[in-house]
Amino acid sequence: MSTPRTAEVVRNTSETQIRVAINLDGTGRQSLNTGVPFLDHMLDQIARHGLIDLDIQAKGDLHIDAHHTVEDVGITLGQAFAKAVGDKKGIRRYGHAYVPLDEALSRVVIDFSGRPGLEFHVPFSRSMIGAFDVDLTSEFFHGFVNHALVTLHIDNLRGVNAHHQCETVFKAFGRALRMAIELDSRAAGTIPSTKGSL
Repeated sequence: MSTPRTAEVVRNTSETQIRVAINLDGTGRQSLNTGVPFLDHMLDQIARHGLIDLDIQAKGDLHIDAHHTVEDVGITLGQAFAKAVGDKKGIRRYGHAYVPLDEALSRVVIDFSGRPGLEFHVPFSRSMIGAFDVDLTSEFFHGFVNHALVTLHIDNLRGVNAHHQCETVFKAFGRALRMAIELDSRAAGTIPSTKGSL
């Protein structure tokens, strides 16, 4: 591959100011500062397990709560993915992963279909992980899906520790992304769809 698939997106609103830079052909390097420490920890899982270089800097209205910041990081990351993956020629398109962490096990399946859709089934064992509201997890993925234009199925199959449940989801997401965006030498230059476009 001659040119790395990269993108940078800046999104500024009255609630958040966010910059996301990604390299889909990276090594998992990351620089993360969203003001939400648990979100940074989860974004690190995406970078490391997806082998995607991530630079995400965000300032948000955290004096209210973390909702706008988490959702808008998902939106901006989705926009960056859509830009970096381009016309999708030669990618595998589909990706899936099962990831365990002690008692927890999650499955993530993704399709770079061009159609946004999220099935999110995570029965968190408690409502907060430290200062992080677990409801924001689905908000992050809704933002990502709607702007990356992917179909995403997330299932936590078992788990009693909410931190473990969430971490397995993000690790599996990173692994599924890595598989889906990988360039397939046998499909070089072709769109992985009978329609001829995605």
